[in-house]
Amino acid sequence: MATLSEQDFRLKSDEALEEARRALMTLADEEDFEIELQNGVLNLTFEQPAGSRFVISPNAPMRQIWVAAMAKGYKLPWSPELGAFALDGEPLPQLLRRLIQTLLDGN
Repeated sequence: MATLSEQDFRLKSDEALEEARRALMTLADEEDFEIELQNGVLNLTFEQPAGSRFVISPNAPMRQIWVAAMAKGYKLPWSPELGAFALDGEPLPQLLRRLIQTLLDGN
């Protein structure tokens, strides 16, 4: 696994969070949840179930993007093959979509 330099990590993690934000905008409108990208952290806040929130943040020392969602943590390393931060071959936007659907279907 190739390790990114700190500068590369910062650039790629910023791009990945922005890409995830854009990829989720339509779903957010359809499912009525809030997306906020601020200070390098992406927050998803849901009306239902009440108080549900996902926090997606870069972890520079580990060169990973961490996702806190539904009382679980997901750690996504950079995948050179996919050109994306991914967990078991699932890139960040797809992982978030799947987790959101799981949360919403649970209602």
